[in-house]
Order: sequence, then structure tokens, then C-alpha cells
Amino acid sequence: MKRFALWAPLAIFALLFAVVASGLFRPADKVVRSAMVGKPLPDFALPAMVPGKPGLTSASFKGGQPRLLNVFASWCVPCIAEAPHLMRLKTMGIPIDAIAIRDTTPAIAGFLRRNGDPYARIGSDTASRVQLALGSSGVPETFVVDGRGIVVKQIIGDIREDNIGEIVQAVREAR
Repeated sequence: MKRFALWAPLAIFALLFAVVASGLFRPADKVVRSAMVGKPLPDFALPAMVPGKPGLTSASFKGGQPRLLNVFASWCVPCIAEAPHLMRLKTMGIPIDAIAIRDTTPAIAGFLRRNGDPYARIGSDTASRVQLALGSSGVPETFVVDGRGIVVKQIIGDIREDNIGEIVQAVREAR
């Protein structure tokens, strides 16, 4: 019995170490599930952000054609990184609309001038009300919306080269 009492703390420590180590080496599930997928966009009407481009309403997404809805800001560094990929999607014929979060007209105009302008419409969400209604927690985020206004896919974070194929596929399937 004395021998067991001597080795018990070491055995408990080894068991605890094994549990912690297995948690460190097991791959984590990095997929964030969206609560909006399969649901309609919330009703909204946002004023135009920049001159020459219309504002954005939820009704804009019910015209029968799938579209991307990109939530971005001029002060967002990952938004700059995703800009070339959005331009590529635009050249592939995918319509893209945007919501500018907590931003100003001169800042957005400068952002578009420097990084390209893939957007058909840009709405101004200065209070982040629509962003929060979408369940978006940050920028950038992109939603694939079918022609009836239903969200079919959400990309959290910046769009990267390896996202292009899955976005194109989601748009095709949304037709």
C-alpha cells in the first residue's frame, strides 16, 4: 500500500499530461458555422456610400441572380489583401455588392481608387446594424446570396486564392 501511495501522484500527473498533450496535437475544427446559411437576408435599406454608386437594400438580392455581399471597411488590412481576389471574381462575371462598415465617403473612395472597385452597389452601415443583423462579427466577411435573397454560403475573413473555386461553385449552385 505504501508503494502505491508513493507512485499515485506520478501516475496522476502522467495521466493529466497525456490528456493535455492529446488536446495540443489533435487538429482543431477551424470551421465556423454560420447561423445565416439557409436563411433570408434581414430587411435593410442602406444609403449610398460613394457618389455614382447606388445604395444597397435587401430587395436588391431578390432579382433572380446570385450575388456576393461583401462586408468591408477602408481601415481593414485583410480587406486590402482580398481586393485582388474580389476583382478576379468580378472579371469572372460574379456580381458583388458591399456594405461599408463604420466608414466615411472619402476613405472608401480612396480605398477603391487604390485597390480596385469590384462593387455594383455600396451601402453605408455607419452603426453596424446590418452587419450585426447578418451575424457578422468583423470585416471582411462575404456572403453568397441566391436570387431569392437566401444566404447559401458565408466566408469569414478575407477571400484568398483557395476560396475562389468554392465561391464560384456556390454561385453556380445558387442559380
